[in-house]
Amino acid sequence: MIDRRTFGKVVGTGMATASLAGLASACSTTTADRSSPTAPPTNEPGKGKPGDSAFGPLKQIRADTLDIGYAEAGSAQDPAVILLHGWPYDIHSYVEVAPLLAAKGYRVIVPYLRGHGTTRFLSSSTPRNAEQSVFALDIVALMDALGIEKAILAGYDWGSRTADIIAALWPERVKGLVSVTGYLITNLEANKKPLPPKSEWAWWYQYYFSTERGRLGLEQNRDDLAKLIWKFNSPTWNFTDATFDRTATAFDNPDYVPIVIYNYRWRLDLIKSDPQYASLEKKLAQSPVITVPTITLDGEVDPFTPPGNGSSYRDKFTGRYTHRTLKGIGHNVPQEAPAAFAQAVIDVDTL
Repeated sequence: MIDRRTFGKVVGTGMATASLAGLASACSTTTADRSSPTAPPTNEPGKGKPGDSAFGPLKQIRADTLDIGYAEAGSAQDPAVILLHGWPYDIHSYVEVAPLLAAKGYRVIVPYLRGHGTTRFLSSSTPRNAEQSVFALDIVALMDALGIEKAILAGYDWGSRTADIIAALWPERVKGLVSVTGYLITNLEANKKPLPPKSEWAWWYQYYFSTERGRLGLEQNRDDLAKLIWKFNSPTWNFTDATFDRTATAFDNPDYVPIVIYNYRWRLDLIKSDPQYASLEKKLAQSPVITVPTITLDGEVDPFTPPGNGSSYRDKFTGRYTHRTLKGIGHNVPQEAPAAFAQAVIDVDTL
């Protein structure tokens, strides 16, 4: 007898081997025609058969304080796209997006954020910091390690925030930005103001994690808690147990709980910013505008989508800009609507 997670790993390995030839074929394409992905864009939940695809063998690279695990598709000579996942999710949010982009001539990099999957700290003595600026520094270090001077950045949830920060602070490194839920850079002072009760209720786990009970709950019930949040965040997405189990292996990282707890406590100002990152956080506290070409996406049924069809954050994007609302889609946009997400990446390249 083997437990569910071990079974998922075994099955996942077989799926990766079986799909590698097909993915490699897509990755070898270097066509200059990037007008549309290989499948027609759709906003309908369940398209693309989530759970049926898999990445090939993952790669590892040392980048500053981390040994970062990542999936890659496409040629190293192609324009780079970096896809950033959220919480409680992992790189498999992009398992269908990556081959669509690779087939259109992009080099696609999908890294595990710190505390997730195969990404590890190089030293046990490195503080397990998780304030917003360190995630951005991780990705800039990854770009440096891979020799990527400039890339399209695309993300949702923690990934949107990280991409937004890089676009705001280092616009010379960003060719274009796709950001789900728009502008997510945290302003700690503004974050002290209460939201309407319905919005506060949606953030219940943020307050749960501010307690020792919540930390223990995450430690002991990480899978059940994550699955509950998936269902709440994406009410129209009928994901399978296999799809969830494949991602849940990313939560086995030894730094998963410390990173998640630190991040949410920091957002509530329960952990003070590390002086090492004070200058960056001071800039971010001013809510800097983003000047690079940007497409923002909102999932229509995402409980965290602000009202107003993007109007609440429109003034934060001063470059070429487009907004799209995806009907019937929840929080995990790239996994729920992979073709529409891939199309946004392709389109931002031509803004």
